[in-house]
Amino acid sequence: MSVRSKLTLLLALIFQFSSALLAARAEEATEKSAEEKTAPTFLRIHENASGKPDALQTAIVRYADPQQPGVYVDLVGAVHIGEQAYYDQLNEEFKNYDALLYEIVAPKGTRIPKGGPKKNGSAVSGLQNGMKDMLGLEFQLEQIDYTPQNFVHADMSPEEMAADMAERGDGFLQMFARLMGAGMVQQTKGEDMNAAMLMALFADDRQLRMKRLFASQMDDMEGQMRAIEGKNGSTLISQRNAKAFQVLRQELNDGKKKIGVFYGAGHFADMHRRLVEDFGLQPQSTRWLNAWDLTK
Repeated sequence: MSVRSKLTLLLALIFQFSSALLAARAEEATEKSAEEKTAPTFLRIHENASGKPDALQTAIVRYADPQQPGVYVDLVGAVHIGEQAYYDQLNEEFKNYDALLYEIVAPKGTRIPKGGPKKNGSAVSGLQNGMKDMLGLEFQLEQIDYTPQNFVHADMSPEEMAADMAERGDGFLQMFARLMGAGMVQQTKGEDMNAAMLMALFADDRQLRMKRLFASQMDDMEGQMRAIEGKNGSTLISQRNAKAFQVLRQELNDGKKKIGVFYGAGHFADMHRRLVEDFGLQPQSTRWLNAWDLTK
């Protein structure tokens, strides 16, 4: 068995074990806030006329205040692995903003080099490359051009994140426990996930089946993020969002009118609430981009 095949099997076994573990635990679910209940959808699976999935899509939702003509904030949803065409389209979209705020836990002002950070031989790097090859997709950090002058780092530094997590007692084990309680990976939708995973691994169209399988899990991104947040928020979502929106406030105060916020789609239910409650903005329109092709 090749190294790649072993890695694919290992990933499948991890996913399979996580499914069983998460489904076995039942704890108190987190309720949506009133604003989150009215929030737009930011990630979905699109189906064709026959009801078959043909794309995993992310949204670009525009927020504005009629009393401030010409000023708007777009929440531009991201998935961190996707089709080459998806990232090419995003690179074109980003040219239209006065400021494009982006996420990466890194020192203040970090600018990602073209082609992404320098690769290394770590286990994490190997796992990432295995996932990329398994699904036939590309990495966001390698395909998005972060070098234009309108790109603005809007995230915590590693020191800020560590300090906030320590203050809140918000470790990764705690977040994982919340996911377990909420049943992040569901044995639902009329499908036995273990059987579906094994069938996908040995199918002739393995990449397509694996993409559809992972997409079906990502389709409940909102519920997964609520589980991570818990009742009192989390460093990973709400606190990083607060940091990002400090930067957003500064950009607006500096006279920027066309602003994009490029973050993982799971951050956006909380960001929607902040835009409505703290900035007095309302969603005006939604456009959809195809992140994954689920037909081939």
